[in-house]
Amino acid sequence: MSSVTSDASSTPAAGTGSRKWRQLSSPPVFYDWAGRVWPWMAVLATVLAVAGLWVGFGLAPTDHQQGEVYRIIFLHVPAAWMSMFIYLVAAVHAALGLVYGSRLSPLLARALAPTGALFTAIALWTGAAWGKPTWGAWWVWDARLTSELILLFLYLGYMAMVSAIEDSRRADGAGAIVLLAGVVNIPIIYFSVQWWSTLHQGASIRMDAAPSMTHTMLAGMLLMTLACWAYTLAVALVRARCLILERAREETL
Repeated sequence: MSSVTSDASSTPAAGTGSRKWRQLSSPPVFYDWAGRVWPWMAVLATVLAVAGLWVGFGLAPTDHQQGEVYRIIFLHVPAAWMSMFIYLVAAVHAALGLVYGSRLSPLLARALAPTGALFTAIALWTGAAWGKPTWGAWWVWDARLTSELILLFLYLGYMAMVSAIEDSRRADGAGAIVLLAGVVNIPIIYFSVQWWSTLHQGASIRMDAAPSMTHTMLAGMLLMTLACWAYTLAVALVRARCLILERAREETL
């Protein structure tokens, strides 16, 4: 702790806004910044989640085809979106660490991976809970389900890889290769309903068309998605601070 905070205190005062953001690439500066930001993200996540659940499970109308079971989308869809988005962000950070030797980027990739795996597991579990009354089965080897399951294995494989290698630098490099190799699975998940005949319906929210749901349903889903974003930031920042301390201790030994 002392090595991190002492380095942070010696960092020169930021000038312009762009300089402040560049300084965040320094682990000591990021450590202090994350300590100030994560509580606000945690509060924001709580407020958004309560609002989203209230709108989704209390105000949104019953679907005329699926009945009440459709409400699981307020958990399932944001979790599925976040599972893919977090993987891409973690892969970008891993690539930055691999190519430019950034000290902070590999730590951010490590900090994001457990939350990404959590959202992937939630997406799979809620998908199974929705599939049983809708399809009559907890699981089918649907293209999207299978590719989402592969995503979970990629997260778990990455976390196992970086934990198994004692040398931190070698672990960062090996983990980056795993993440980058798995990026090809993200478009497969997203476009699977267009490329293959699957049981999944098409996207309800598209950039080139109006949403195929009521405004209340859309509001509930967007609130839950923002709650997941804020939660991811809060947890990743806390985890990154812990990793920065661990890496600082390793470097002083």
